[in-house]
Amino acid sequence: MPKITYIDSSGNHKTIDVEKGLSVMEGAVKNNISGIDADCGGGMACATCHVYVKEEWLNKLEKIEDAEQDMIDMAFEPKKNSRLSCQLIVSDELDGLVVTTPSKQI
Repeated sequence: MPKITYIDSSGNHKTIDVEKGLSVMEGAVKNNISGIDADCGGGMACATCHVYVKEEWLNKLEKIEDAEQDMIDMAFEPKKNSRLSCQLIVSDELDGLVVTTPSKQI
């Protein structure tokens, strides 16, 4: 299984195995990762699964769609490397992905 590393805003990190086909958000929820609230359950309707993707991974991800960008624009402290973790589907290509959660979710 691909390994995903989640880092919270304090720098604490946890690396977990996430089943292929799940989203990075689902992996977080199933493993009690703090900082990813996932209030809408992955429906891309709330931006409470907002994460910052480590820069070197940005080109390996599917291109961000307009609807996701619109939700990110409403997130807390969006950056150029912001993504919604519900839109990041785990695959072998994402083995080793590193994401950081913001200090709060809106």
